[in-house]
Amino acid sequence: MKLLTIKFISVLIYLISTNLSYAIKQPNIKNLMIYDNPKKVENITFRNIENNIENLDDYNYSLIIINFWATWCKPCLDEMPSLNKLQVNEKFKSLKIIPINVGQEPISNSINFFKKLKIENLDIFFDKNINLPKKFSLRGLPTSILLNKNGEEFARIIGEIDFNDEDFIKWLLTYDKN
Repeated sequence: MKLLTIKFISVLIYLISTNLSYAIKQPNIKNLMIYDNPKKVENITFRNIENNIENLDDYNYSLIIINFWATWCKPCLDEMPSLNKLQVNEKFKSLKIIPINVGQEPISNSINFFKKLKIENLDIFFDKNINLPKKFSLRGLPTSILLNKNGEEFARIIGEIDFNDEDFIKWLLTYDKN
């Protein structure tokens, strides 16, 4: 009986320890909010650099980061190069980063901002009527909204982060499967 109990406990410990090793490790980023229940995002439009309307639905089945920023925002300036680099990270199959300027400023400011920082992998988008900050209940800039492939907001980042942080990338890759 004692031997059976020891075997049972050994098997139980083995099962628990192997399951823990496969758990998704949340990155240690203080301004990352992850939702238990992702929220569906609908009717999101913005403008591209040619002033044409873009619809978020056109990016269906992609892992999306919507980054709200402005040229006068120092933390936006600091994090934009890491977003630029993340967009071309070859580990991702379907990542699309959509930087949307909500600073109510001339397009030329955004173009100059991207040139100054050598941002070559991202497109420039705008929210001309400043509807999206209200729709997403933004509290400051930068704010990044993370959408899964079903078009649901599963997390958000309030403030600046390094988008090339190894733990962050490993965690984000778990949402880029199939």
